[in-house]
Amino acid sequence: MRRLITLLFSFALLAGIASYAHWIEQRPGSHYLSDLRSQVALDLGQPGPHGNLLGIQPELFAADYQSLARLRLKLAAYLDHARDQGLLNERTIVVLPEHIGTWLLAVGEKQELYRASERRQAMHWLAARNPLDFLGALLNAGSDARLDDALLRTKARTMARDYQQLFGDLARDYQITLVAGSIVLPEPRVQLGRLEVGRGPLYNTSLVFDRAGNPLGQPQRQAFDAGALASQAAERLQVVDTPAGRLAVLLGGDISQLPQTHGRDGENMELLAMPSDLDGQPDDAGLDERLQAEGIRAGLKVHLRGRLWERSGQLQAFAFQAGSSERSASERGAQLINLWL
Repeated sequence: MRRLITLLFSFALLAGIASYAHWIEQRPGSHYLSDLRSQVALDLGQPGPHGNLLGIQPELFAADYQSLARLRLKLAAYLDHARDQGLLNERTIVVLPEHIGTWLLAVGEKQELYRASERRQAMHWLAARNPLDFLGALLNAGSDARLDDALLRTKARTMARDYQQLFGDLARDYQITLVAGSIVLPEPRVQLGRLEVGRGPLYNTSLVFDRAGNPLGQPQRQAFDAGALASQAAERLQVVDTPAGRLAVLLGGDISQLPQTHGRDGENMELLAMPSDLDGQPDDAGLDERLQAEGIRAGLKVHLRGRLWERSGQLQAFAFQAGSSERSASERGAQLINLWL
């Protein structure tokens, strides 16, 4: 009898494992109507030979991350609209918001992840769908919030590949310089023209792609707290040469985190891109004065819009040039923010 019970238990266990493995491999498709519209919320200055900063505030939802093709379709629609409005040229720098790449961790996952009401619940589905990768990530997690840290690094290599493919291709196809928002990755670096990851700490990371779709320099990195979903202040700002001028990227858009001049590489920056996230509207009091004091001739802060699980926002963009600034309107929907240089 004991042998029979053991045998039945073994069969049940094997059946359970087989069912779980089958569930993991299933990726049922779904129909999803995405709003591809956008409006030009700000168009400042006059067209000229010096190019422009063009910020995109996309309105994104969890289902937009079901596939790389779906996310590209939405971003390409915004760029098509910008091109139709005469806002793209060989000196255009397009700025995307913070964490637009972080949620590439949701690409190719189960429907339960996209339908979850809260991010934490969605991440539990991520772990269930990728058990071996998650366990490996858990071994490398180094922060106090080990579970959150491990979830963010579970698909790091795939995310880095998708991030470079998506945003590098957009830069090449539209012949623009592209500040590709940000993505959270462990110990990111550019090696032989490819974005690679390591096993070290998590960083909120941004790459700038040139008109050929290649990374410009090393990524801008800011240490990332997985538990708080927040970046620490930048120790240095990478400054890259673009057709429109010397550009730096400040993730989060918090001017109080702008390093002093000696903390930047090379000569002083002329242009500042400030990708920001869904949550909160930082106090921009004194932003104009600080940017002007740093010798920055133009800056643009853009936010993610839409709803990603329980996190939502329809925040206003901020544009600065020659000592004056302006905010975009607060109407819902995707926005294009243009600043002629």
